[in-house]
Amino acid sequence: MRKPPTFFTRSRMVGYTFLLPNILGFLLFICFPVLASFCMSFTDWNGFGQMEFAGLSNYIRLWSDETFRISLFNSLIMTVVSVPLTLLLAILAAVALNKGIRGVKIFRTAIFMPHITATIAVAVVWQLLYNPTMGPINGLLRSLGIEHPPAWLASSEWALPSVIIVSIWHSVGYYMVLYLTGLQGIPSDLYEASEIDGAGKLSQFKNVTLPMLSPVIFFTIIIGIINSFKVFDLVYVMTKGGPGRSTHMLVYDIYYTAFQRYEYGYASAMAYVLFAIILIITLIQFKGQKRWVNYS
Repeated sequence: MRKPPTFFTRSRMVGYTFLLPNILGFLLFICFPVLASFCMSFTDWNGFGQMEFAGLSNYIRLWSDETFRISLFNSLIMTVVSVPLTLLLAILAAVALNKGIRGVKIFRTAIFMPHITATIAVAVVWQLLYNPTMGPINGLLRSLGIEHPPAWLASSEWALPSVIIVSIWHSVGYYMVLYLTGLQGIPSDLYEASEIDGAGKLSQFKNVTLPMLSPVIFFTIIIGIINSFKVFDLVYVMTKGGPGRSTHMLVYDIYYTAFQRYEYGYASAMAYVLFAIILIITLIQFKGQKRWVNYS
């Protein structure tokens, strides 16, 4: 009778030894903080002294918190505007640069470069560009005859659109690379067959490119929505949530509540509400993707 394999064999122990640093790091820096913040969301704690159990009061308080509602609204605006525009520009750039045109590598690098540039550096540079008196953007607008150009980051009306523009510019290159990868995986036979059937370029894009690219589009929509809800560094450097609360985003509001007002329990509750919002949106997307995503 064969002896059943034991769990602690030499080869397995070697494998577990290599995995151990990763497992410990995951438990220490991800699992433990997640569980600790979940428990903290039911307490009233300012970082000092003893925690006091608060039950669901932190979650109930969110319903009457005007700043939280404004932050949620701004995050939704950010998502609804930036995600479609970013993905549309990325897919158009990918289709254009998938052709064998001269200098295509230079154009690809130029579009991708903003994504690999540090977000803090991007925010600082765009702050200078948006300067209402000495910035080159308003200088160009004045030279075109616009006497009173927008104040951009200094205006409560233009601050959020200004951040959205920078976010789109910073992200297009990343999604373009993903779409390029998907485009290069589409068999050329499909385009040749469609040409024989008399399909033009627009028809090929609609009936061949988009269906074959749908898994990548689905992935980028999910990642784009998650990233739009996570915007923090651009807001922190460029506007600090202002003017007023015009650029208050959910993650910035969580940071401000935890590290400026020292309401760690309330900030943890806000973080889990944000997690719930993203989870619900993602589940809805996975439910609906069966109708339009083509994996064949």
